Amino acid sequence: MSISQGDAVPDVTVQMMRDGRPGPVSLRDLTSGKKVVLFAVPGAFTPTCSLQHLPGFVDKADEIKAKGVDEIICTAVNDAFVMDAWGKSASADAISMVADGNGDLASALGLEMDGSGFGLGTRSQRYAMVIDDGVITKLSVEAPGQFEVSSAEAILADL
Repeated sequence: MSISQGDAVPDVTVQMMRDGRPGPVSLRDLTSGKKVVLFAVPGAFTPTCSLQHLPGFVDKADEIKAKGVDEIICTAVNDAFVMDAWGKSASADAISMVADGNGDLASALGLEMDGSGFGLGTRSQRYAMVIDDGVITKLSVEAPGQFEVSSAEAILADL
């Protein structure tokens, strides 16, 4: 069963690069007391993710933060080294790149997908959510193969 609007974010540990090393961080800690936009992609460096999804949030980061958002988080079922390299390659300085290396977050949200047909294994579905003090106030999950409701423009319109 997947998570819904009004639910608290799960208490899942993810990884972030700090001082050149990956380290654990709780999603609850990342979202507690803040307004956060979190978006997920099936994989770093993949076509739609790299050409549209992440760049949209890079381009709209200032506008999103001007709407009262404290932090923008991008996550994927990749390791922290890959997420860090992807963020650097996309000039995503305003976005926290969070690794869900084992897919624990995707699983806890009930938003995993089977990408084995593409050689990707179990990954996260494409989605975006607005989280206010640890509670999901908006959840936009894409239909398979689509990129509409989780874009930076769509989230900006929802804020």
